[in-house]
Amino acid sequence: MIDFVGKKRWFILGSAIALLIMIISLAAFKLTPGVDFTGGTSMTLNFTPQVEQGQLRQELINLGHPEAVIQKAGDNFFIRIKAINITEREDLFNGLKTGLNNTTVSALGYNTISPIIAANTARNAGIAVLIACVAMLFYIAWAFRRMPNPIRWGTCAVIALAHDVLIVLGVFAILGHALHVEIDALFISAILTIVGYSINNVVIVFDRIRENKTRGISPDFSVVVNSSLMETLIRNLNTTLTVICVLLALFLFGGATIHYFILALLIGVIVGIYTSLFIAGPLLVVWEKHQWREILPWLFPAKKAA
Repeated sequence: MIDFVGKKRWFILGSAIALLIMIISLAAFKLTPGVDFTGGTSMTLNFTPQVEQGQLRQELINLGHPEAVIQKAGDNFFIRIKAINITEREDLFNGLKTGLNNTTVSALGYNTISPIIAANTARNAGIAVLIACVAMLFYIAWAFRRMPNPIRWGTCAVIALAHDVLIVLGVFAILGHALHVEIDALFISAILTIVGYSINNVVIVFDRIRENKTRGISPDFSVVVNSSLMETLIRNLNTTLTVICVLLALFLFGGATIHYFILALLIGVIVGIYTSLFIAGPLLVVWEKHQWREILPWLFPAKKAA
C-alpha cells in the first residue's frame, strides 16, 4: 500500500519547483519557431560524397543565406532558410554543387511557407490548445456533476494537463536554446495528443474515486482517493509502459522528420502518468479538505491567537 495522499505535499512541491524551472526557461529562452510558424523554406538534403556541417554553413553564407539554420540528421542535413522560389532553389542547389567541389545534391524533402500563412498557423495553434483545455474543464465538471463541487474536479484535471504541457514546452525551450530544436505543426499535434492522453489517465483515476466514494468505503476522503489510486495503479502503469515501448521504437528507428514529435510525446506520456497518480488526486484532496496551508504555508500563514 503506497501512501500517495500522505506524501502529497512533497509531490506537489516537487511539481511546483519543476514548473518554476520550466516557466523560467520559457521566459528566458522562448520556443524556437520553425518554418510553420515564421515562414521560410525548409529542406532535407543529402550530399554525395558527404560534407562537413561547417563546410555547408560557410557555403550557404557565401550564397547569401547567413540566416540558415542547419541540423545534421544521420547522413542528411535539415536546413531552414528564408523563403525562396523554384528558380532560386535551383540556383541554390547549383551553387552548393559548385562550391562543394561538384558534390551531388539530393533533396529528400522540401517545404516553403509564406509569413502570412505561418502567422495564421501560430495563432490557430494557440487557440486550439486553449479550446482543448477549456473543453476538458467543462467535460470533467459535467461528467462528475453528481459529486459535490464538480467544478473542482474539472479544475484539478485541467491543472494536471496544464502541468504536463508546461513541462514539455519548458524542455523544448531548453532544447531550442541548446540544440536549436525548432517547433512546428507536428509539435502542436504532439501537445494536443498529450492533452488527450493526460485527461484520459486523470478520468480513469477520478472515475474510480467517484465509485469508491459512492460505495462509501471510508468517510475520510483521503482514504477514498488513496485506495482509488492504488486500484488504478497497475492499469495506468501497464498502459503507459506499452505506449512508451512503441514511442521508443519510433524515436530510435522512425526517422529524422518525426524525431522531435516522438520526443515530445515521450516526455508528455511519462509526465502524464506522474500527474495522474501524484498530482491530480492529491490536489483534489487538498481542495476538498481545505489543506492549502499544509501545502503552501507561506501563502496561507496560520492565524495568530488573540
